[in-house]
Amino acid sequence: MSVRNPEYDFSWCPGCGDFGVRRALEWALEDFTSTHEIPHNNNVVIAGIGCSGNMVHLLEGDQPFGVHGIHGRTLPMAFGVKAGRPEINTVVVAGDGDFLSIGAEHIGPAAQRNLNITCVVMDNGVYGLTKGQSSPTSQFGAKTSSTPFGKIEQPLHPLKSYMTMGVSYIASHYSSKPRDLAKVIKDAMDHPGFAIVHVQSPCTTYNDTYDILKGDRKKGIAGTAWIVEDDHDATSRQAANELLERPGVPLGVIYRELRPTLEDQQEVLRKEHTSRSVAALVDSYSV
Repeated sequence: MSVRNPEYDFSWCPGCGDFGVRRALEWALEDFTSTHEIPHNNNVVIAGIGCSGNMVHLLEGDQPFGVHGIHGRTLPMAFGVKAGRPEINTVVVAGDGDFLSIGAEHIGPAAQRNLNITCVVMDNGVYGLTKGQSSPTSQFGAKTSSTPFGKIEQPLHPLKSYMTMGVSYIASHYSSKPRDLAKVIKDAMDHPGFAIVHVQSPCTTYNDTYDILKGDRKKGIAGTAWIVEDDHDATSRQAANELLERPGVPLGVIYRELRPTLEDQQEVLRKEHTSRSVAALVDSYSV
């Protein structure tokens, strides 16, 4: 439920990490529209199904266009938006289940095309909306409603998967630092190509990892989140892969590669090949 959408019956649990991601996304969109001097409705936010899908209804302030689509198909929808309106800043918001399970098959093609969009993935490590089932990023041995005796599959390593698939911009962060996260999301929006910002967003109901990420001295927990060093060479694939071998959750830009986008490649084809007129096409059928 929200002031803007009182007719919808939905909410995030108190303390959900997605609130921090929402604030970061709002700040990033404000910064992007101001920097590029475009109206706010030159942005579109596309969501799938899951807790992350409520993002399009819960954003506050000036509104981008919002599309609440179907489970796992945010990338095909974003592809359609960019095909019809390439000038629109297109942002996908998704969860670990939505993006990395049913939607995982679309990541590779989007990376190969270098589709010029930004994806903000909220990783709860669990299917929160449907009462806490195991997700692709749930830890081995995790006891959930779908794995009551412990998960027997190894967890997916999203950042390594993005590297393998050829994503041209990869960043990692977590929801407790919304201002820092906003800067990373804005940087991803400015990147010409396929950008993914993978965010650890704890689920306070089914997978509360705040202490694990941030640490708690009183409980003797060191914390797994660490800041990527300033001297990290994000343009080096080798450096990025070496960084991802370190344990824990890196906070910052992991990899950045500048290469032609899908739109760039299409423009080359338009210049090299002249389209036939309608009359010429009709005449070709009568030959």
